[in-house]
Amino acid sequence: MSKQSSLTDFHRENGAVFAEYEGWLLPRHFGDPAAEYRVLRGAAGLIDLSQRALLQFTGPDRLSFLQGMLSNDLRSLNPFAGQYAAILTQQGKVIADVRVLCAMNSFYLDFWENLKDKVIGHFQRYLVADDVEISDRSIDYTFLAIHGPSAELVLEKLLRDTPLPTRPKQHAMIDINGAAICIIREDFGGNPAFDLVVPRANAINVAHALTETGRQFSAAWVGEEAQNILRVENGIPRYGLDFNENNLLLEVGIDDAFSFTKGCYLGQEIVERIRSRGHVNKKLCGLVLDGSSPAAAGDSIHTDGKVVGTITSSVLSPRLDRPIALGYLGKEYWNPGTVVSVEHKGSTIRGTVSKVPFIASS
Repeated sequence: MSKQSSLTDFHRENGAVFAEYEGWLLPRHFGDPAAEYRVLRGAAGLIDLSQRALLQFTGPDRLSFLQGMLSNDLRSLNPFAGQYAAILTQQGKVIADVRVLCAMNSFYLDFWENLKDKVIGHFQRYLVADDVEISDRSIDYTFLAIHGPSAELVLEKLLRDTPLPTRPKQHAMIDINGAAICIIREDFGGNPAFDLVVPRANAINVAHALTETGRQFSAAWVGEEAQNILRVENGIPRYGLDFNENNLLLEVGIDDAFSFTKGCYLGQEIVERIRSRGHVNKKLCGLVLDGSSPAAAGDSIHTDGKVVGTITSSVLSPRLDRPIALGYLGKEYWNPGTVVSVEHKGSTIRGTVSKVPFIASS
């Protein structure tokens, strides 16, 4: 049975059409995916991120333990700062990508909820003599997000004189209608974006507040379909779609998730070996496709009469008015401008390797 958001009934009242995503029943759209895309590009879109999990790490050894388990360097973090990181196997493959938030007396990690059992089990396997307590705070909190050019204006109107975080992954505590909320800056595609960690008991009240601040300064709900189009246009890989535990960290294109100078951590030996060699054998690349229909995950990429890669995500880009895709290519075919073909449902689609993001930040 699918897991459901605290806001499922609220979404239903707002015209949501639901679909299952990685075990969660979430709004696919709210009646008009094209209009929702335009909201994300031109106004402020409100997003239900209930499928995020939240773990809290406390105890005197929390920094040293996480420093040995994550691919990025936590020593650079001060309270109310954050960073992106990955959890790796000993073979340098990606168990999960996570956001790390540094608080006064703890660290918080958030990531896709369907990975939670795997992530907790992995940490507990290596938690031997460390004085660290891991608490699952997903029970108490849920996530909302507000993305788009007007996102900051909506929040400023609602919060009045409360300052907002100004740097990516910087976070602060704010009050919305009596609820204590952690707000995290997470700019997206060159536009302001904020994630809100909200007590579950206050989720509906906060959702109402964000959509009722006034016609000019309110957010509109956006479903998974429009979100995914924007994600692919921005060239952002998603765990479970574009990479998983079969992928090496350096194949995935999440270059802000690791440090080459931090020293030892689980999987670091493989990462360093690849760095010393100079490249991986394949990596995630962007493709601009001909025609009017996107490819599909799993479609093979061909050139010179042989298979050279695989599509992982593909959408029809409204901004470019043509299909685009993310996919893995062998190292001989990475250069932008390289022409390939994609086999899709018995037909061939011409594609050209492209830099990502596909659309430059405005």
